[in-house]
This record gives sequence, C-alpha cells and structure tokens, in this order.
Amino acid sequence: MKLGIVGLPNVGKSTLFNSLTKAGAESANYPFCTIDPNVGVVTVPDKRLDVLGEMYHTKKIIPAAIEFVDIAGLVKGASKGEGLGNQFLANIREVDAIVHVVRCFEDSNIVHVDGSIDPLRDIETINLELIFSDLEILERRIAKTVKLSRNDKAAAKELELLNRIKAHLEENKMAKTFETDDEEEREWMAGYNLLTAKPVIFAANVAEDDLADDGANNTKVAAVREYAKREQCEVFVICAQIEQEIAELEDEEKKMFLEDLGLEESGLEKLIKASYHLLGLISYLTAGEPEVRAWTITKGTKAPQAAGKIHSDFERGFIRAEVVSYADLMACKTYAAAREKGLVRLEGKDYVVQDGDIMLFRFNV
Repeated sequence: MKLGIVGLPNVGKSTLFNSLTKAGAESANYPFCTIDPNVGVVTVPDKRLDVLGEMYHTKKIIPAAIEFVDIAGLVKGASKGEGLGNQFLANIREVDAIVHVVRCFEDSNIVHVDGSIDPLRDIETINLELIFSDLEILERRIAKTVKLSRNDKAAAKELELLNRIKAHLEENKMAKTFETDDEEEREWMAGYNLLTAKPVIFAANVAEDDLADDGANNTKVAAVREYAKREQCEVFVICAQIEQEIAELEDEEKKMFLEDLGLEESGLEKLIKASYHLLGLISYLTAGEPEVRAWTITKGTKAPQAAGKIHSDFERGFIRAEVVSYADLMACKTYAAAREKGLVRLEGKDYVVQDGDIMLFRFNV
C-alpha cells in the first residue's frame, strides 16, 4: 500500500512524515522545504505476529508494510505551475490513497501560506488543484477520443463518459463521487487514474491540548469531520509535534508516554486503521519455524487470489487451503489441539479469506 501525504505548506506535513517513517526528511518553518517526494516504508503494527512467533519458535517475523510518500506543499495555481508545479501532482497519481494533512491549531510562530487558519479553505484549495489537473487529463483524452468516435461505437460511448465526468468536475465535485453502474465505464474510469478519484484520509493536525479528547472541543476538527462525512472520507486526529517526540522513544518508553497523554494508540496506528478501513484491506497470516508473516489483501478476496500474493504459482496451481482462525488457535493454544477440535478446515477455491486467518496453501504446477 502506498499513501501520499499532501497539504498546503506549513501544515505539519513533513513533520508528520518524519515521525511516521523516522526517515529524517527535511522539515522547516518555511514553504517548499520538501523539494523531492521523500519516501519511507513503515511496518504495520500487529501483535498477532509476535504471539505466533513465540508459538512457532520462528526465525523471522515479517509484518505488512506501508509506503509513505511526502509530497511537496501545494499552493493555489499548482496545476498551472505555481509553487513547485505539476511534478508533484504527478507524484500523487502513483499512490493508492491520499493522506491530506489539514492544520487545526493556532501558532503565531508558524506562518500559514494564506495568513490564517481555516482547514475547509485549505481543503478546497487542494481539491481545486486536483480537479484542474484531472480536467487537463480529461481534455487530452477527449481530444484523442473525438477522432476515434466517428467510426467506432466503443469510442463514441467512451467520449460520452469523458464528457459526463468533465461536467461533474466542472461543478467542483470530486471524481470519486461520480456514479455509473456500467462495468465498462468503471474500467475506463479506473484507467484514467484521476487524482480526485483516489480515497482520502484527513489528518487533522491539532495542538497537544486537543489530543486527549480526540479534538472533540476543537471547532476546526468538527468542521473537517462534517466535511469528511459528506465526502465519505476517513478522519483521524493527530499532533504531528507529539508524534515526532514519540518517534524518538523506545517501545516501552513510547507506551508510557502515550499513557501519560491519556492515549491508547499512536498516530501511526490511527492512520493505519483508517487506511485499512478506507481501502477495505485485511491481513491473513502464514506461520511456521522459518517465518511468520502478514499478507495484505482486499476484503472479499478468495483463497486462490490470496495465495497469489505469495507467488503466482500458488494461485495458478491452487488445490486447497488449510485454514484456522487466529482466535481459534489462541483458544486452543496449539495447532494440534485446534486440529483435534476440528477447527482447522480445508477450504477450496470459493473460500473468502477472513482477517486473521492463518493459512497453509496446497498447490501443484
């Protein structure tokens, strides 16, 4: 999974990226301190892996991973080359989802590019730049399809779709709210890779005082939540400065620090939960002495396709899967005991994999 962190300059974007990835990307109190998109890979916290590691006396534990891309601060006119221009909009096209950092705190020492704090205005600024960039993509596609549509029914149908999407965007609506029941149209639309079609998670960056109650008394956070609800986006509250402090601590110190702040989980854990929920992702597990590993798949994936995440041969030659749920294995204490109680099942090609399934695949190629 690849997430792009975006936002206006000086909203705490690079500070958040640094704390999430510990990558040490440059961060400073002035616009455009991120010149190239910094990339960091973060492992997904999953306590189940440690438990299975002990149970199987495993040599290696491999958690799932998320790649974060810190994209330079966008400003009004970015789609026309303002600020650092179009190249950063191109960087956003490569990600699976957008983490949009919005500033919900006041601090006279940290300048805002527009001179005041208004998260909804900031969201609109970014959205408009994404819309303008998508309109350019559509206009180029329309120009190409017009010629083909004269003698091609499929091209004529696609041209009609392109014009409908264009009209939708021109009303300042995001592509993700464009609806069609036509499967062919959906496939075409996916191929356009529109920025405004990407799922969005809003990171409401607050002051430390607003963290303990999850921003409940912060009117700016409330406004972001209301907006996100309408747009079917995820929201989580974070204090990028606190996350940066947490990132410097060892695991035990981190736990104590969070407890002192009255927090149950870090910003990274909140973001991962929001990402998995928004993108409809789950993890299945494989376990043995050589390694214990988490594999990320889309909810609803069937056993052969889940096996294909390990190797294409597993999917091509799939015979069956041996499955036990993590909860059942923990209740029985050992794999043998789970098998004796009939909790280890053999599943075929139509089995839909569940989060926390521990799987062993049988295949033949």
